[in-house]
Amino acid sequence: MMRFIPAWHRWRGVVSAVALLGLTGCELIEFSPNDHRVPEAFTNLTAKNLSKLAARPLPAGDTLRFVFTGDSQKFYDEAEALVASVNQQPGISFLVVAGDISDFGLAREMQWVDEKLRRLAVPYVTVIGNHDLVGNGRPTYEHIFGAFNYSFVYGDTKFTMVDTNGREYNFDGTAPNMAWLRPQLSTLDGARRQVVICHVPPTNNDFDPALRVPYVAALREAPGLVFEMNGHNHSYSIGQPYEDGVTYVNSDAFSERHYMVVTVWGDRQFRIKRVAF
Repeated sequence: MMRFIPAWHRWRGVVSAVALLGLTGCELIEFSPNDHRVPEAFTNLTAKNLSKLAARPLPAGDTLRFVFTGDSQKFYDEAEALVASVNQQPGISFLVVAGDISDFGLAREMQWVDEKLRRLAVPYVTVIGNHDLVGNGRPTYEHIFGAFNYSFVYGDTKFTMVDTNGREYNFDGTAPNMAWLRPQLSTLDGARRQVVICHVPPTNNDFDPALRVPYVAALREAPGLVFEMNGHNHSYSIGQPYEDGVTYVNSDAFSERHYMVVTVWGDRQFRIKRVAF
């Protein structure tokens, strides 16, 4: 006896089979925009770039020149223009992005920015910004770039990169991590001078107010400190807001189409040139 199968049921089976074939033909299905999985080439970028930097050593006593910028976020066209301009600068050792690599803490955003910046003729390093921490940003940044707090020595200069995005931690007293930062600032690890780089400056309301005084005091007491550098405000500035001898330098965002060429020599001497692109 032949069993009758309604037409709609037959077509449903065909559609299901086609859908299954379509899925099996894909190498990767992205189930969520918050998925932080990326190809291996886009992981551990901080360590990889520092390895490249170590392969280009700066002899002791030589003048250091690097590019400082911040807040790349969604400004991909500007990123291309910035890279083209930086590649024309002579004597640059590396580039620093002062946080907010992404706008929504998404892996695809961080990957897109890296695709632009890996065309630089020099390595680059980053510090985490408040936008990089939103949504699934914390594991994403850690997976793609690396640690939120780290330091390295290049030539005669120690660089300390610190997470100061207090508001993203609900001002719970963990950012900046003063227990980690104080020992970092107290020793130069064989360097002659040091530079501290973060995203949110202590003058901003997004900095944990309970940690502002200890942070500023730790900088004031740090031996050989040239300056503290940050992003977040999207505009260039340089000054000593606390009138304590510590200079704070704020970067332009990519959208402002300016970056800084920073030259450091001697014990604490420096020069900053703002470049339009």
